[in-house]
Amino acid sequence: MRATGLTDDDRPLRCLVTGATGYLGGRLVPELLAAGHSVRCLARSPGRLRDHPWAGQAEVVRGDVTDEVSVRAAMEGMDVAYYLVHALGAGRGFEETDRRAARIFGEQARSAGIRRIVYLGGLTPSGVPQHALSPHLRSRTEVGSILLASGVPTAALRAAVIIGSGSASFEMLRYLTERLPVMVTPSWVRTRIQPIAVRDVLRLLVGCARLPYDVNRTFDIGGPDIVTYQDMMRRYAAVAGLPRRVILPVPLLTPRLSSLWVVLVTPVPGALARPLVESLKHEVVCAERDIVRYVPDPPEGPVTLDQAIRLALRRVQDADVATRWSSASTPRAPSDPLPTDPGWAGGSLYTDHRERTVAASPGALWRVVEAIGGENGWYSSPLAWSLRGWLDTLVGGVGLRRGRRDATRLRVGDSLDFWRVEEIEPGRLLRLRAEMRLPGLAWLEMTVDRDPRGRTVYRQRALFHPHGLAGHAYWWGVAPFHAAVFGGMARNIAAAAESAAAEPARSHSRSH
Repeated sequence: MRATGLTDDDRPLRCLVTGATGYLGGRLVPELLAAGHSVRCLARSPGRLRDHPWAGQAEVVRGDVTDEVSVRAAMEGMDVAYYLVHALGAGRGFEETDRRAARIFGEQARSAGIRRIVYLGGLTPSGVPQHALSPHLRSRTEVGSILLASGVPTAALRAAVIIGSGSASFEMLRYLTERLPVMVTPSWVRTRIQPIAVRDVLRLLVGCARLPYDVNRTFDIGGPDIVTYQDMMRRYAAVAGLPRRVILPVPLLTPRLSSLWVVLVTPVPGALARPLVESLKHEVVCAERDIVRYVPDPPEGPVTLDQAIRLALRRVQDADVATRWSSASTPRAPSDPLPTDPGWAGGSLYTDHRERTVAASPGALWRVVEAIGGENGWYSSPLAWSLRGWLDTLVGGVGLRRGRRDATRLRVGDSLDFWRVEEIEPGRLLRLRAEMRLPGLAWLEMTVDRDPRGRTVYRQRALFHPHGLAGHAYWWGVAPFHAAVFGGMARNIAAAAESAAAEPARSHSRSH
């Protein structure tokens, strides 16, 4: 069915997607491709998109929305530009960064002859002045205003809570409900909100590519249910088959204290928890549904809250989560060194190297390596790893709570507890880059190889590039624990591979 009032041009469109390494952008690309459009992705780290199933069908170019030159080059020949990035987590100056990036994007879109900008921001409460909004929501609103004033027809969609496997809002809801059968909660659990399923968000984002050229406005988007956060937790419990949750709201927990509480209970880090919680202070319900005039609801209607929860849970249980809130990496400078650089490049590079011969096939060893982290742990001193994760959480880092996207498979760009998969060569190499709070940069490399005698060899390198005197002090301060942590890790990974390799033989002998 053709959406009402859309442009008459039926040819496939050329779409530029920013934020493809993030939660929504990574899901939007395959939807645009399925609709017949061509896609170009602008990414600071193109390599992180290499292992996505759609990677071979989309063009990926290196660049940053704060760099005019790269934005201009990326927009060349494009029809539609999707703006799905924000600087949240980049520090106290994120509002100015967002402001500058939006201006650059709008100016370059106008110069390049882009016919449509599509932006996804946050739903703002009616009757609340902009200065009273949280910094996060205020910045998202300002970005929308800048793009709408750019001279390029813009559709600025505004959503409240997005429910989908891997979304920060869903992870927060899931962990709060599953881990706390009795909850003393902030008063905001009684605030009314209008959640929307991620598949409806994606459907609307795709549909907005063909809006009439005279449409330049915001659109409120939400699902069919208007509920309180308390209702959402109880409905999650019902769909997940959990006993009814006891929820006791108290008025004393401020949004800041609430976000600290969320950080302790859920895997969502403070940088994301704070804006999520602050956005729940006010009622956020759609004031209009004008978007359906241009992108009609599907015949079966929009996805209900219960359906959205059920679909998200099924994805999580089937380990079929395409992207997660943690897909977006911690910002870093493009000039940061890599462990593959020469030892003299970028200053000091400390190394802890371990090597073991393993009585198992390379395949058996690789299966252990690729399954590391998350529920499987880190194969050494669980107390030390837990303490390090807790300390990281305490100083505002991501801690160990992000887990894994998939229990057995990894791809470039995946988050892995407080690491990020920077490189993976299946069967041979896994390189992780640390995203915990550190006075420097750190990597962990695990390599599967054979020696000249044909034996399987496991090699492990921990690398640290210190920043300033604090970085050097940090390395030498933790060095005494390396034998227990990294030595134990290498030893136990080898033992796990040997045990897995011996199991079929033991089963065979028992059967005879």
